[in-house]
Amino acid sequence: MNTPSGPLNGLLVFDKPAGLTSHDVVSLARRATGERSIGHLGTLDPMATGVLPLLLGKWTRLAQFFNTADKRYEGTIRFGFATDTFDAEGTPESEAQPLTCSLEQLRTLAQKFSGAIDQVPPIFSAKKINGVPAYKLARQGKPVDVKPARITVHDFQLLELNGNLASFTMHVSSGGYVRSVAHELGELAGCGAHLASLRRTSAGPFTLDQATDRETLIAAANAGSIPDLLQHPRTLLPELPSVIADEAALTKLRNGMAVNLPEFSQAPLVKIFRSSKELAAIGRRIAGTLIQPQINLL
Repeated sequence: MNTPSGPLNGLLVFDKPAGLTSHDVVSLARRATGERSIGHLGTLDPMATGVLPLLLGKWTRLAQFFNTADKRYEGTIRFGFATDTFDAEGTPESEAQPLTCSLEQLRTLAQKFSGAIDQVPPIFSAKKINGVPAYKLARQGKPVDVKPARITVHDFQLLELNGNLASFTMHVSSGGYVRSVAHELGELAGCGAHLASLRRTSAGPFTLDQATDRETLIAAANAGSIPDLLQHPRTLLPELPSVIADEAALTKLRNGMAVNLPEFSQAPLVKIFRSSKELAAIGRRIAGTLIQPQINLL
């Protein structure tokens, strides 16, 4: 692969295929880009596909701004039996039972999963228990005490029901587990259920329309055109105003010093650029036009 010779800073929206873990995707991106410092924004289970944003290089310092990003999904729920992982990769916990609910009845049951709810994550999940991922404890046969977490389900729509397979869309806050919703809906239906398929269609502002698949990433690596796949810095954190600083101000920012920048907004945080395409820092307003660097990307 024709990997870049220097550091590569940016954000790549990746379309994760089924069968890869989120860590596998990070390893793939490291090989393709030659950049060692890469982190993903929001774990996707191996069976799931779709949007997995990756921060590269110094931009990994920006992860804190995406920790609370909402997610959107589409997928299918299979009724008839639950599994220990709450999805199709798990072991059935009972014999198959018939689904006796109609689509309308399931939609009525699904209304429970609306707004702010307390959700118990699956024991086979990346949820940390005393610093250890829950799935590692579960695989070792150790007791797993996962605590309920408050999440917000902004929208949950059951679209169609074909036999025992229901298609759905969901818009949920950060930290929400679609698998848990499928499992609990199966309990309400009286026959059990598990997540049969899942595709993330967006993570925060990033969508499938922006996503790069594995083949395109490898082709770009071979052509030396990885930078062309990265999101334009101006599109990052659109809620923050932007300002271009001169070299004198950038030198002060690099040394952790506050600088006066032109009045543009009273927003508490601002994106500071060296040029139209180079993000230099995220600044925090101290007072008036005085800006302190909060995250330095120089």
